[in-house]
Amino acid sequence: AHLVLWNGGAIAERGVTVDNGHFAWRDRPARGHLLERAQALATECEIVPGYLSEISLAAPAWVAQWAAVLGRGALLLIDYGFPRREFYHPQRCAGTLMCHYRHHAHGDPFLWPGLQDITTHVDFSAVAHCALAQGLQPLGFVNQARLLTSLGLLERLVPPAPATGAMDGPVATPAEAAERQLAWARLAQSVQVLLSEAEMGELFKAVAFGRGVDTEAMGFERGDRMATLV
Repeated sequence: AHLVLWNGGAIAERGVTVDNGHFAWRDRPARGHLLERAQALATECEIVPGYLSEISLAAPAWVAQWAAVLGRGALLLIDYGFPRREFYHPQRCAGTLMCHYRHHAHGDPFLWPGLQDITTHVDFSAVAHCALAQGLQPLGFVNQARLLTSLGLLERLVPPAPATGAMDGPVATPAEAAERQLAWARLAQSVQVLLSEAEMGELFKAVAFGRGVDTEAMGFERGDRMATLV
């Protein structure tokens, strides 16, 4: 992704330089396709002077490459991100750049260079526009919670059998039952992280496109938000 700064009529690409032996930001005028995309976004979204965010030229290009070789089938993408109107919301004026180091999240990519992940969110509208322009059919766009529940995750989360009173099969001892209950509680907690809107359930999205697909895409039957992308 490219870091872009909109400052009135000037649009700059933000890069990295070395200042007194330390990494530092440095801006330069945006050019080429990046400048074109930034100008288009400025007219489409409410981007005010001083707005800093990201533009990914690689993600749509990657989708286009897959569309060129997909004869019949589906492309399923899962990642964290937003539709364009949310991605470039006026209140998200510092972008989505985030760093992760040993489960610690922060916004300084110069803190532990080479040791941390540096990530940005996905503009799912850019992905969708490219896929449709390449002739793929939209199959659905939902959050992760909706996808997993539609695929039956909660039905798979079966509580353990009681320690006594089982009609068939061996009866678990109290110790075995307690261990099973504890394992189920851990599993339920993990599922809660996947589904909760405060955790991964809303932040992560799933989008699917296909070619020659004549059946409804599993997991996208309820809560489809494709209209927010196109």
